[in-house]
Amino acid sequence: MKSSLSGFLIFIIAAFTACSSTKTTTSPATSDATEQSFKPERPIPYEIEEPWDFKQAVADGFRSYNGTPGPNYFTNTYSYKIDTELVPADTMLYGEADITYTNNSPDTLNYILFELAQNLHKEGVPRKEIVEITGGMNITRVSIGGEDIAGMKRSRPTYVVQGTNLVVYPNERIFPGQTTELEIDWNFKVPQAGASGRMGYSRNNLYFIAYWFPHVATYDDVHGWFGDDFTGNAEFYHDFGDYEISITAPEQWLVMSTGEFLNPEEVLVPAVLDRYNSGQESDSVISVVEINDFGSSTVSGEDGTLTWRFKAEKVRDVAFSATSQSQWDAMRTPVGDVDGDGSEDYSLINAFWRESAPLWEDAADYTAHSISFLSDYTGIPYPWPHMTSVEGAGIIGGGMEFPMMTVMGSYNNPNPNIPLSQKKQALYNVTAHEIAHMWIPMIVSNNERRHAWMDEGATTFHEAHARWDKFPDSFSRLDEFNSYLPIAGSYLEGEIMRWSDYHYPGPAYGVASYPKPATVLIALQGVLGDDLFKEAWTSFMDRWAYKHPTPYDMFNTFEDVSGRELDWFWRSWYFETWTLDQTIADVTQREDEATITIKDLGKVVMPVDLTITFEDGSETTTRIGVEDWMMGKRTTSVTIDAPAIISRVEIDADHYFPDTNRENNIWVR
Repeated sequence: MKSSLSGFLIFIIAAFTACSSTKTTTSPATSDATEQSFKPERPIPYEIEEPWDFKQAVADGFRSYNGTPGPNYFTNTYSYKIDTELVPADTMLYGEADITYTNNSPDTLNYILFELAQNLHKEGVPRKEIVEITGGMNITRVSIGGEDIAGMKRSRPTYVVQGTNLVVYPNERIFPGQTTELEIDWNFKVPQAGASGRMGYSRNNLYFIAYWFPHVATYDDVHGWFGDDFTGNAEFYHDFGDYEISITAPEQWLVMSTGEFLNPEEVLVPAVLDRYNSGQESDSVISVVEINDFGSSTVSGEDGTLTWRFKAEKVRDVAFSATSQSQWDAMRTPVGDVDGDGSEDYSLINAFWRESAPLWEDAADYTAHSISFLSDYTGIPYPWPHMTSVEGAGIIGGGMEFPMMTVMGSYNNPNPNIPLSQKKQALYNVTAHEIAHMWIPMIVSNNERRHAWMDEGATTFHEAHARWDKFPDSFSRLDEFNSYLPIAGSYLEGEIMRWSDYHYPGPAYGVASYPKPATVLIALQGVLGDDLFKEAWTSFMDRWAYKHPTPYDMFNTFEDVSGRELDWFWRSWYFETWTLDQTIADVTQREDEATITIKDLGKVVMPVDLTITFEDGSETTTRIGVEDWMMGKRTTSVTIDAPAIISRVEIDADHYFPDTNRENNIWVR
């Protein structure tokens, strides 16, 4: 909730007096007689009404109805200096953070909210997953402005831990433009497969550390402070900050983190350092550390430990890995012109993997291809100095993403009936998926707690395009629909727009977050055409880079760029669990004309794309729009020129639309 009382009163008045969105839905014109005599045979998707908090953000100049950030848009900023020590012998992590938080909003803040995601592992905390109970995060010191404060006091300054949130009440409120300095010390016992398999340790030779420090929460123009608890399912929602990170670990453990690696010459032995430096200039894989280097990869520390230093700018989060028995591959990959000087820039690719994961010999190549392809496809060059993939079998089976870092399973599928090529492609798929997250949500920073589909669906969509580029023979839009269609329209399905943690148990969350929104983006490609879709999609990403888009910003951007009113599309696919099932009811031909009649057996409103084949081998295509469906009709028809006898008619021959029954999409004479 925003802190200003006057702002609250204005909001209450606006909520009851605000007009509806300036968007309008145009219905097909009909005569009064037609309206009186025709009863709709199907649901008609009504226009999208933005929620009150979005409308208020527009009224305040933070957002707009054309999908662009408003003139008053803001994000609050912060910087961290973190010193942490990982103690594998005790599975413990200790940390100290100096935090500078700047209030760029027009509101006066009563408190600062932090997320303690590691408290998912604290007894008594609400959660959606069964997890190891470790005690969660132990806060040992909180300081504001150089003054240590006690917790759970009735007066300021103080702090309170509530679930996975830490609320810090400074002595003075934080006014617009004001900066606040804090220090927090903490520790926790590292869970084996923590945060629902997103971090932890494996076989005593690998740690992947994430969700590991008190992370300042997001204060935005829609929610104010966003304090939804982390329950183990829906992931994170963060602002962008700068980090200086010092990680102390035992010698002979190799550490890599979000951020630029600042001191390789202080921790790596000369031979490993030379190979690491060579990897930054190599277009092919360099083996930085091999099996025979284990135990002799780092220099010795005076007390048996070494400190690794990293620096990151404008990132949502930080994760790091530490491994004592992983091979380390490196190479560079082109990402486009990051700095605007007209020349190609490169990013370093790292892959850490153990001997028990032989498919990972291709991991660096897979990571490099994904980074380069998606830099080009999204129109946003990968902006950071490295991308590191870490094999984490025993922690995770699939994959999890953080800025510049991803942890993934070994993908050692033991089934002898699956060809090796398919096993390798499965590893590529998860790699491309996690790498695609570097764009959404790591750059285009949506709220995953509320709308996981915005990043997971977009990433599944991007993954498919990267796969089709890497493995052209795998191209099939229909294959992308296969994870959605089996439950389409059933009681197992949930609406895409339902808040992420509020889906029913079972496949509802997964399907609504991953394959269905990816499927719907392919369908939108079919509606708009590839070129117009790409223009709108990249415009959305460019407009909201390093900002926080809502679903309505995405919808409005597509309508703004395309010049089309698409509420019928958004309503049908995102707000309902309707299905698409179009069929060819009849084809009649007289002389040089033919009439094709289409019946719609589903509820989703979509155009009908027809491919007509004549007996002489020629073809023609035509599209029937959505006007009749929007009038509530179940049948529509089109009359075309027919210079020869029609031999075949097919609906959606290019397979852009997820029709639930393709057997009735083809008519043959």
